[in-house]
Amino acid sequence: MKKLVVALLTVTLIAAVILTGCTAAKTNLIMATGGTSGTYYSFGGAICQIYNTKLDNMNVTAQVTGASKENIRLVGSKEAELAIVQNDVMDYAYNGIELFNGEKVQNIRTVAVLYPEIIQIVVSPESGINSIADMKGKRISVGDAGSGVEANARQILEAYGLTFDDIKVSNLSFSESASAFKDKQIDGFFVTAGIPNPAIQEITALSSIKILSIDDEAADKLISKYPFYTKYTITQDTYKGMEGDAGTLAVMATLIAGNEVSEDVIYKLTKALFDNQSELGAAHAKGKELSLEGAVQGASVPFHPGAEKYYKEQGILK
Repeated sequence: MKKLVVALLTVTLIAAVILTGCTAAKTNLIMATGGTSGTYYSFGGAICQIYNTKLDNMNVTAQVTGASKENIRLVGSKEAELAIVQNDVMDYAYNGIELFNGEKVQNIRTVAVLYPEIIQIVVSPESGINSIADMKGKRISVGDAGSGVEANARQILEAYGLTFDDIKVSNLSFSESASAFKDKQIDGFFVTAGIPNPAIQEITALSSIKILSIDDEAADKLISKYPFYTKYTITQDTYKGMEGDAGTLAVMATLIAGNEVSEDVIYKLTKALFDNQSELGAAHAKGKELSLEGAVQGASVPFHPGAEKYYKEQGILK
């Protein structure tokens, strides 16, 4: 009897070991996004939901962060495996220029170009600012220190013959800028994000705003020097109180990964992104702007092998 019991226990133990060995280990990933009031965080959360519900043994967590530069550093230091960043900041990092002057971050790879990020320049109607040139001497928030927004603001001011020394600079997040604007602590602020932006929408519920335009001459000058920019029109119906359309520039929000993440994992993530686009679009408006053709346009940093494999299967890359 004892021998039978021992035999049964042995068989049970062996079966448990075999079953355990056959169970795929869960893949845990961190996606660096942005501040809670920005588009990166909410859209990143929607993407993570797709991954976690549509892929077996996949757990991707959206992490609140400061900005594109921080996201690249997190992926570069392997503290995050995925991130959403501006394509201009990604280019700076890979080539070690601008915000990353002399410090190349080259273990980052492109997964998908997601949607255009619009440079939105918000000022108070009472500020006397009718053009970017009028910002001289004014209190302006240019985004988090070291962020892509800060770089955009510096470059745009440069096109109008101004530097940060010509304005009273504040380095505030979108939500902090909105609060400071409502409290009349600043005269205006820069936002580079999808539209409509929640922080700007929050202001329009209580205060009047003006969205400045970047004139064609300045826009052409910027595009010539910084080819990652494209022209964009913010239509009058975007925000309450706009008196007309505003011409501006845009960069592209891009999903990136560390090159140490396996080809198989990134292939599955890329495929899931497009296989479930209708659900992603229902969860977040930016999901509707995603396109297979657009996912490979505007990327100056090499694609991750997993993403490249998927796009080649779809005939998007050769």
